Amino acid sequence: MPLEELYTLYLQHPVVCTDTRQLSEGCLFFALRGITFDGNKFALQALESGAAYAVVDDPEVAVQDDRLLLVADVLQTLQQLAHHHRKALGLPVIAITGTNGKTTTKELTAAVLSRGYRLLYTEGNLNNHIGVPLTLLRLRAEHQLALIEMGASKLGDIAELCAIAEPDYGLITNIGEAHLEGFGSLEGVRKTKGELYESVRSRGGVLFVHADDPTLLEMSRGAERVITYAEHVPALVEGGVAPHDGELFLHFRWIAPALPFPLQEVRTHLVGDYNLPNALAAIAIGLFFDLPVVLINEALSSYVPSNSRSQLILSPRGNRIIADAYNANPSSMRTAIHNFLHIPPTDAPRILILGDMNELGQESDQAHQRLWTELLQYGTRQPLRVLLCGPRWVTLRRGEGETFASVQELKAHLEAHPLSESLILVKGSNGIHLSELLPLL
Repeated sequence: MPLEELYTLYLQHPVVCTDTRQLSEGCLFFALRGITFDGNKFALQALESGAAYAVVDDPEVAVQDDRLLLVADVLQTLQQLAHHHRKALGLPVIAITGTNGKTTTKELTAAVLSRGYRLLYTEGNLNNHIGVPLTLLRLRAEHQLALIEMGASKLGDIAELCAIAEPDYGLITNIGEAHLEGFGSLEGVRKTKGELYESVRSRGGVLFVHADDPTLLEMSRGAERVITYAEHVPALVEGGVAPHDGELFLHFRWIAPALPFPLQEVRTHLVGDYNLPNALAAIAIGLFFDLPVVLINEALSSYVPSNSRSQLILSPRGNRIIADAYNANPSSMRTAIHNFLHIPPTDAPRILILGDMNELGQESDQAHQRLWTELLQYGTRQPLRVLLCGPRWVTLRRGEGETFASVQELKAHLEAHPLSESLILVKGSNGIHLSELLPLL
């Protein structure tokens, strides 16, 4: 089916679904294929469940109903349709990527921009080759801005997403050691994340750059306009952590030296001073889009994280839990642990519950060993209990210490030996499922 004809049908049925378990009446169903499934097999079921049409790429399926629309490749068609829709509406698009902090930065930026604009932004972590087009297809004429999170696990991923979304504005939070299995090296990460800068630069767009990072500054050269934010060097938005007496939440001050207002102070619900650049990024974007300072501060102070991302949980057992179990790589793990260990001392025991760091490829064993060596050094400075979970840690430690092969084993241990009145950091890759431990803590 020609794209223009499909777009006409989409405008008549502007809700897109890819899962028969979550169908909306009158939607367009896209029969995506995966490694273990073929959506074509569910196309008729989608029609029976209320879909107006189903887009398929299996000719044998397509002949079974007039409402089955045959295309060469369903995924490619979904992406092309999203790109066509983005171009047809012509709304400004902001894209955010980076190794660590991109989802938190996206959420903070969304909180800020929503104070003054009708904003569409990425929900959850729909930031890949399927999630980005699905997000763009939620754009409506009443929106004024789109904020798109872009994730990557291999070379070329960001370029592919930029070709779909054509962002006018771009921000890279940082470049670190993650998904090395797909990228091959840290240079591969840098090159792939840099594809966002290249895309925005090619359209004469604006880059928002963390000026404390010399790599990002160098990569941003050649852009027509760069908006900087920083903690340690001069920038258009400058900020620093404010003094605090033992509180876990980020409390900071900021100023934009070129603008006529005094030093600002914000108390957030984010755990960890490492979230300061994420907050400054949201401020820089908010100022660029002419949001009043008071609304920016209100948005940041009222945002409450969820889904185990820098989230503080006060448990009935008297534990204070820093839940950061959605993702982990060497740089984010090191930063989270450093912040945890620099929380001012209290009488509460400190406990680290650490899961494997996945998708590191050949670097995996070495990365886990380096982290363990650092943990041993930390342990000499203050009492620290460490519980390790996952097959990598089991292999590395060979049964020494408190090591558990799976979250099920660790859950059984915690049920038999519950923790109470402790300060606990839970950090690991999402695939280890450490979030399942939270009800036991």
